[in-house]
Amino acid sequence: QVQLVESGGGLVQAGGSLRLSCAASGRTFSRYGMGWFRQALGKEREFVARISSTGGSRSSADSVKGRFTISRDNAKNTMYLQMNSLTPEDTAVYYCAADRDPYGSARERDYDYWGQGTQVTVSS
Repeated sequence: QVQLVESGGGLVQAGGSLRLSCAASGRTFSRYGMGWFRQALGKEREFVARISSTGGSRSSADSVKGRFTISRDNAKNTMYLQMNSLTPEDTAVYYCAADRDPYGSARERDYDYWGQGTQVTVSS
């Protein structure tokens, strides 16, 4: 069982930056592939980025490439999402998720555990 808690969301102006954190409970965090997803009001949840258990493999959605960076610190049981050059289109609730497959996935249905989400609002 893994419990996930996101933090770091908030209100920021367009062009600004935020860093989201996802703190995981338990001693097996380092075995899980991890991912970030987001859901804007009235839209379906979408993939943002994923990272493998060791951090050696990462990928992200085209919409955030070059602006968002996913990382993790297994010693701290924490995953991060550094978000730069934010636009109003990035406004959403951001969720972190854990996948028993250490590679992680871009597919929502592959994830086993989810956090409650943190709101990110980007003003124009």
